[in-house]
Amino acid sequence: MAEGDGLEDLRAAIAACRICRDAPARGAEHRLPHEPRPVAVISSAARILIAGQAPGLRVHESGLPFNDASGDRLRQWLGVTRAQFYDPGLFAIVPMGFCFPGYDVHGSDLPPRRECAPRWRQTVIDAMPQIELVLAIGHYAQTWHLGDRRAATMTETVRNWRSYLGSNTGPAVLALPHPSWRNTGWLKKNPWFEADVLPVLRARVEKMTA
Repeated sequence: MAEGDGLEDLRAAIAACRICRDAPARGAEHRLPHEPRPVAVISSAARILIAGQAPGLRVHESGLPFNDASGDRLRQWLGVTRAQFYDPGLFAIVPMGFCFPGYDVHGSDLPPRRECAPRWRQTVIDAMPQIELVLAIGHYAQTWHLGDRRAATMTETVRNWRSYLGSNTGPAVLALPHPSWRNTGWLKKNPWFEADVLPVLRARVEKMTA
């Protein structure tokens, strides 16, 4: 199905965005470590939106979202192949921040840049009215997509997944932890996630991508 000029114009505008690079300097810790390279997959056909946090370094280098170990785990959670995952007819992939924000002093990825979501998020969501399911990965995506329905912690938000799937007037939202290998300990402490949430996730994904 051909896409209108509007979506192509939006993709081009996002690719050219430099607001986080050109924001007023607030010290070295607020500067991007690299030239911005916005990464997002916007689709007129996908029924599922993967709402992540921000690209990591490997994603920044390749320009391909979730092209890392986190992506391998996420694809396992979804029960899809790599080819399916990168099919824009099946999945839109739009993080809260489009560019790699750099690392903190402990070597962990910094949060998504604060300039990105206010400028782009609603515009992108409005451009994809066909989305039926949002996979909100991590605190930042859950805060934006769930608003005041989000629980006090990420764990409790994910634990309340049934309420978000069943009571939305817009797209259903399924809250997920980040698939980073840093969260392996969290998965071991919360076995209910793999036992209860993943079967529902895989069943929904299979039905919506068939």
